[in-house]
Amino acid sequence: MAIKSHKNGFGFATKSLHWIMALLVLSAFTIGWYMDFLPLGMAKLEWVSRHKSLGVTILTLTILRIVWRLCEPTPQALSPHKLERGAAKLGHLGLYGVMIAMPLSGWMMSSAANFPVSVFGLFTLPNLVGPDKELFETLRTVHWALSWTIVVLVGTHIAAALKHHFIDRDATLRRMLPGSGSDAPSRPSARKQKESSL
Repeated sequence: MAIKSHKNGFGFATKSLHWIMALLVLSAFTIGWYMDFLPLGMAKLEWVSRHKSLGVTILTLTILRIVWRLCEPTPQALSPHKLERGAAKLGHLGLYGVMIAMPLSGWMMSSAANFPVSVFGLFTLPNLVGPDKELFETLRTVHWALSWTIVVLVGTHIAAALKHHFIDRDATLRRMLPGSGSDAPSRPSARKQKESSL
């Protein structure tokens, strides 16, 4: 499998980043949901620290993913519909935007609460803002809203991939799966098969 993507499919680097980031986002959301139910104490603070570390990792990988995408060809979209292709681009931009904004809002929220962000105990990030209780409350609301925004975006992303696989019957989903060839041929859609038989 090629490292870089090409017009017919995704390369190893892009697939690896895609699935690693998917697991990290799922883990960060699950931990964030779980730690809200914990009483204040050492156990909760440990889970909060893990959540922050995952957020910083997601932020770093998102920036890396954007840089990598700019350095390689983008595989050709398989949908024949211009509106669908445009919606897919907007969805991807939305995901990138939220995966940058959400960790940054969490980082700023910690700074406003005067709790520096330690990344897996290896190093500590500088505070982005000074202690500010009112700003902390605002950022907490923003962080909460972004968390559900990413749920909607990811859910839409998954639904679109399943639609391509089961309804359009093209290779959109298959060419992003781990272990699949980067130039897997697209199966003709049911509509195209019907049209070709007429």
